[in-house]
Amino acid sequence: MLNFINPGRAFKLIEKIISFINSIFFIFLLIGLTFALIISPPDYLQGDSVRIMYVHVPSAWIALASFTTIAFLSILIFIFRIKNLILISKSIAPIGLLFTSLAIITGSLWGQPTWGTWWVWDARITSMFILMIFYILFMLAHKLIREEEKATNVSSIIAIIGLINIPIIKYSVEWWNTLHQPKSINLLEGTSSIHASMLLPLMLMLLVLLLYCALIFLMKYKTEIIRIKKKNIKRI
Repeated sequence: MLNFINPGRAFKLIEKIISFINSIFFIFLLIGLTFALIISPPDYLQGDSVRIMYVHVPSAWIALASFTTIAFLSILIFIFRIKNLILISKSIAPIGLLFTSLAIITGSLWGQPTWGTWWVWDARITSMFILMIFYILFMLAHKLIREEEKATNVSSIIAIIGLINIPIIKYSVEWWNTLHQPKSINLLEGTSSIHASMLLPLMLMLLVLLLYCALIFLMKYKTEIIRIKKKNIKRI
């Protein structure tokens, strides 16, 4: 197993991918926003406030997927000590924190007209808030602990413990009496109770946000490679 992907090759490839994503991102953003804000119909009960869904739901999906990825990478890091996986997990963490925060904020904005309040200690909201804390702790471990191996061990333990929270978030609606409705989309089974006129904008916005995630990840990963290069030069 490779301990490290060649930084020089990775750097050149990252530049090409970033350039490609930049060339298509704004096109898909314009299409997604057009469908979400103009073409998609208002909900018969929630009116136009339902449009917050097009950011809220994909943000929550990305937040959960990002932390799950970090946690499994952390397990692999413990077993194989692959340096490149450390860089990948560190690069994913800011994305996860951003979209967890976005999911909480948009959820609050959506909750006010729907539930009549900005915040309740609902099981899903609370578990999402806990997820945000795990992201912060993971990033702080890398930031504050100077010894690299110790920082990796501490952050990996945080991620693995935090993995317990993921099924709690997912199944909180079924396990407890919450304000959130049961899931409307089952990604694994490919089924949905959402009308096509709303499902298409939702999927388009998911694609837009995933492209944005890719940009953030690649730029952060590139920064990590530069940091390592500088550290190696200083050692010489």
